[in-house]
Amino acid sequence: MANVASARLKLNRAQILAFRRQAGALDERLPRGQHSLRRAAWAGLQDSMPRAALLSIHARVAGTEPTAWEDPSLVQLWGPRYSVYVIAADDLAVFSMGTMPDDVRGQHRAKDLAARLHAALDGARMPYGQAGAAVGVHHNALRYAAATGTVLIRWEGARQPAVWTVPAPQIEPREARLELARRYLHIYGPATPEAFGRWAGIGPRPAAAAFAALRSSLTPVQTPAGEAWILSGDEEGLRAAVRPSAPARLLPSGDAYFLLQGSDRDLLVPEPAQRSALWTPRVWPGALLVGGEVAGTWRRADKVVTIQPWRQLSGAELDAVTSEAESLPLPGLPGRIVVRWDS
Repeated sequence: MANVASARLKLNRAQILAFRRQAGALDERLPRGQHSLRRAAWAGLQDSMPRAALLSIHARVAGTEPTAWEDPSLVQLWGPRYSVYVIAADDLAVFSMGTMPDDVRGQHRAKDLAARLHAALDGARMPYGQAGAAVGVHHNALRYAAATGTVLIRWEGARQPAVWTVPAPQIEPREARLELARRYLHIYGPATPEAFGRWAGIGPRPAAAAFAALRSSLTPVQTPAGEAWILSGDEEGLRAAVRPSAPARLLPSGDAYFLLQGSDRDLLVPEPAQRSALWTPRVWPGALLVGGEVAGTWRRADKVVTIQPWRQLSGAELDAVTSEAESLPLPGLPGRIVVRWDS
C-alpha cells in the first residue's frame, strides 16, 4: 500500500477532528430512540469503568435516562481487547466474532471454552467467578470464549458480572472482522492497520489483512500524523466545511473519541503535558470537550464532579460545562450533582 503515497488526499487536523465529532454524534445530540442508540454504539461503547457506556450515550443522545444502557436493543459483552463493551444487539457478531483469533490454537481455546461454559450453565445465568469454577478455569479465562459470539454478560460495577450463553451468530468470522474494520475506520478514521490491530486486540498481521481485503473501498490520505486510510464513502464528509461544535461535552474514561494510541493522541491533544494528564498510566480521567477541543479533564466521586480545565474558560463556557455536568444521568446519587473546579 506504500506505493500510493503520492496520490494521497491531504487532510488537516481541523478536518479530521470535525469529521470524528460528526461521525461520533458529538456536535449535536441524536433524537431518542433505538436507532440513535445503535449509532452511538457504532464502534462500541467501552464500559470498563462502571456506567461509562451510559455517559457516552448521554454525550450523543438526547434525553438519556439512567437506564438507557439497559435498553432491550443493547447488550453487554467482552469485546475488543476483552474489555467490557455495550453494543447494539444486532451487532453482536461484529464485536465478538470480529475479534476471533486467526491461529488454530486461539480458535480452539475460544470454541472449547464456549462449549464447556454452555454445558455448565445449562441455560442459566451465573456470576462469572462461579461459572469459572464450574468450567474448571480461572474466571478471567472465560473472556476468551466471547469471540464465539455466544457469551453475554451483565456488569454493574460493584459486583462480579453475570454470564450466560446465546446461540452463535450466523456469520463467518472473516465477514465480522471486515465489518469491525469498517466501523473502526468510520469512527476513528483516518486510521492505519496497526492502530486497528491494537484497538481490536487482534495484532498487526490480521489487521493488515483486513485492510487489504477492504482495499477497493478505501482511500489513502495524508494527515499531520502520517499516512492513513479512510472509507471512500467518508471522503465527502471529511472534505465538508467544519460545522459548529457543541458548547460542552463530558466524555467518560474510555470514550471512543479519545480511545487512541500513538500519533493519534498527538493529533487530538498537541501539548505533551496535557496528553500526560489525559492518558495516565492507570485509570484515565474523563475528557472535557469545549467548543470541539479537549480542554481539560474531569473525575467524579459520588455526586461531586471535579473539573480541571487546561485554560481559562469564558463565562459562557463555564455555564455550558456546569450545565452538562449537572445533567449527567447517574443513578442512585445522594442528591444533586455538585460541580467543583480544580485549576
